[in-house]
Amino acid sequence: MAVSHGDYTGREKAAMLLISLGPEKSAKIFKHLKEEEIEQLTLEIANIRSVSSEDKEKVLEEFYQICLAQDFIAEGGIDYAKEILEQALGAEKALDIINKLTVSLQVRPFDFVRKADPGQLLNFIQNEHPQTIALILAYLKPIQSATVLSALPQEKQADVARRIATMDRTSPEIIKEVERILEKKLASLVTEDFTAAGGVQAIVDILNSVDRGTERYIMETLDIEDTDLAEEIRKRMFVFEDILQLDNRAVQRFLREVDNADLTLALKGATEEVQSLIFTNMSKRLADQVKEDLEFMGPVRLKDVEEAQQKIVNVIRKLEDAGEIIISRGGGDEIIV
Repeated sequence: MAVSHGDYTGREKAAMLLISLGPEKSAKIFKHLKEEEIEQLTLEIANIRSVSSEDKEKVLEEFYQICLAQDFIAEGGIDYAKEILEQALGAEKALDIINKLTVSLQVRPFDFVRKADPGQLLNFIQNEHPQTIALILAYLKPIQSATVLSALPQEKQADVARRIATMDRTSPEIIKEVERILEKKLASLVTEDFTAAGGVQAIVDILNSVDRGTERYIMETLDIEDTDLAEEIRKRMFVFEDILQLDNRAVQRFLREVDNADLTLALKGATEEVQSLIFTNMSKRLADQVKEDLEFMGPVRLKDVEEAQQKIVNVIRKLEDAGEIIISRGGGDEIIV
């Protein structure tokens, strides 16, 4: 199928973008996609024989503009993004770009709170019901939520964490009411929209930012109250790519506990940065052996790579729990005694 100018689906545009970027950059993007998404895009790419220079330019320009809009939203919110884009592209084009962004990038509830000082926010919400606190924290940036969660009384920390993790969708009416009350307390302007928030990943992001003591207390409590939930959270707390957070001594320590076959398979799907860190902390002989094994390794299933990576993550977590290595976090982990 030769591609020419016309109306395209989002999937077609994504395929055209990957073709335009070239195999090296596209391969790096694939590493961040789900297996199903990779299969769909691969099929789409296979059906495209060529992309006209005009369409290539249009797709790249649209992608660039959406990236800019995302940056503007992150920097100053939806109104700021619209204002900047209108000045640069005109009102109609700016609105078109904003509308193309996903719901998660639109104005979210409690957007006004994100600019508030976490200490000030804590004063306003610490005496609220744990479900109300969980709702607010689920919509904030993980580092903000981590600060508030760490400062809550211990008897509330695990309860709030559990409520965030098990939260699915919340009625817009409830969100509006909580926003109204909090807005009144903070005397700030709020722009409202609603979307799903909370869930296991939300509390994982928060716990990854709290100090180790707070995390340990919450996880120990959840182990007792909800074992399955605690296990699901623990699986996501430290992912394979987070190895980059470790210092050389920690990398050398966990490498002594890892099976070489698992390591080679795990590195098959690792970034260049992770591979470089691993090889730097190996003996030259072993590094050369693993590189050679990688070079001659044929295609492998993504599921097998992920399982090998999870085995290594489990080793790292056990070593951390035993106090043999330290995973860098916020808060008290910065204190050296």
